[in-house]
Amino acid sequence: MTCRPETPPRSVWRWVTLLCVSMMLAPPALAADAAGSVTSARRALARGDGIGAEARLRDALKQGARRDAIAAFMGEALLIQGRPERARQWLHPSAFSRQTAATGYRALARLERTEGNLPAAGRAFDRAIALTPKDPALWVEVGRLRYAGAEHMLALDAADLALKLGPRNARALEFKGQLVRDRFGLVAALPWFEAALGQAPSDLSVLGELAATLGDLGRARDMLAVTRKMLALDPVNPRALYLQAVMAARAGDDRLARAMLNRSGGRWHTVPGAILLEGVLELRAGNANLASQRFEQLLRRQPANPRVQLLLARALFLAGEHRQVIDRFAPAAVNYGASPYLLTVVARSHEALDQRGEAAALLDRAGWSSALSVIPVRNGSPVGALLAEGRADEAARLANERLSGNPGSAENQILAGDVALARSRGAEALERYRIAARVRLPEALMQRMVAALVMDRQPVQARALAASFLAGNPQSREAALATAWLSANAGDWPRARLLLEHARQTGGMRDATSLADLAVTQLRTGEATAAEQTAQTAYRLHRASPAAAQTWALTLAAGGGSRRNALALLAKGQQATGDTPLIREARRWLARRTTD
Repeated sequence: MTCRPETPPRSVWRWVTLLCVSMMLAPPALAADAAGSVTSARRALARGDGIGAEARLRDALKQGARRDAIAAFMGEALLIQGRPERARQWLHPSAFSRQTAATGYRALARLERTEGNLPAAGRAFDRAIALTPKDPALWVEVGRLRYAGAEHMLALDAADLALKLGPRNARALEFKGQLVRDRFGLVAALPWFEAALGQAPSDLSVLGELAATLGDLGRARDMLAVTRKMLALDPVNPRALYLQAVMAARAGDDRLARAMLNRSGGRWHTVPGAILLEGVLELRAGNANLASQRFEQLLRRQPANPRVQLLLARALFLAGEHRQVIDRFAPAAVNYGASPYLLTVVARSHEALDQRGEAAALLDRAGWSSALSVIPVRNGSPVGALLAEGRADEAARLANERLSGNPGSAENQILAGDVALARSRGAEALERYRIAARVRLPEALMQRMVAALVMDRQPVQARALAASFLAGNPQSREAALATAWLSANAGDWPRARLLLEHARQTGGMRDATSLADLAVTQLRTGEATAAEQTAQTAYRLHRASPAAAQTWALTLAAGGGSRRNALALLAKGQQATGDTPLIREARRWLARRTTD
């Protein structure tokens, strides 16, 4: 045939008739008495109840349903439960009924994506799209695949298309909320999750996203209410139990936190957040060796996670494994911008091994930290390794190659920005960071953008960015410190003091430099006694810190404290830093005094 229909030969009509008769006589894909069970299973899947869905599907099998009629749903149920091996047994043969094929291919694609088989996931999605090109939930899954494959800009396009196709679709609203949270912060994401919940009030996945966001915002009571609703729907829901464990740990109730993790029956223990929590709980309990094992396990999966690296360094130090601390972390401590805490831990391990010279050098560097210090070296990245070795030109070539290969990757844009920042090209770095920030703006990228703005002599814009990030993420310590530092430099001492005192009260003040900054803001706002006490605390925390030495000297001079101590501290600070505005101010105060 070309364009006109033709009359088929009589033999073809006979074959079609036989086929139709055979189809009429064949047993249906889904027995009538199993239809109710499958319908119940699909409702359970829609609200994220994988266990309930599996139970209903097994009932359907007993009631006569064929395997190909429920394979797609069973695979989806097992995926929700976090059992990919079992899910593959149902999904991999792709033996789906015609009515369930699109669902099956979508579930197979999700399985391949979670196991890192992105090309296979893409092929499965292509087959699903061919069957249901206007399914918003399918485009959500495509967006997640693109995001996992570092095609971040294309992921945003998929999210927008999903919302266009289904503006009231819970999955599309949830995905948009996750992207908004990554880009604009916790506060901005809440309306999206609430909208998704309005469409699907019993959806466990949406409830989990809402609860996690509320917890990160510090709204513990609201988070508890949401997790209780999740447990009413699923008494052993692992995410609800994990979130309650996090809340208990934040409140200092480690025993309850352990109980919550144990109630999940181990279904959450392979998730990075739970591994991290277990390690922290072991560290608090004094089990440094067990804690280090958990952090090691997590670092194998997230080798570039700086928080886990610091926790592992602390655990090894407390376990007395000083040689391991030095072997593992001394190379990182050599890098420009290494955190004061890491420098101090490695230094103390050198001291424990009677290596005083190495310890002193690291302690000196730890005392020079800044509220806007940024590490443009990304651990685990070839570009970062080249920057760490001072090979900036080679790092630039490699970063440009990666950027040319995939300009839609936020990670590649950040790497290119890091190279520019390391070469003191603030405007160029800022351009790259802004492109990446269209996709997501985590705390580390905010710090880089602020540093680039300051480098490019845009302090007003830097302060606005830090303050905006803090408004969207009120629990961010780094945003609070950056906003405080920039406020102080703009002469807004009350705002700076408020932010620094809040950081101290919430446990976010862990270094001498931040305490010294707080002391200065207290002095500038008329609290000389409090300023002297805070400065003394900073100095005792880190006696090698030039900032702590000169700040304590200033508060002694301005508040009428010991002239002798003030002069000694000024001499120590000046030896390390030379003349500074704080040192000159302290000397002016001392010159006005006639007695000690």
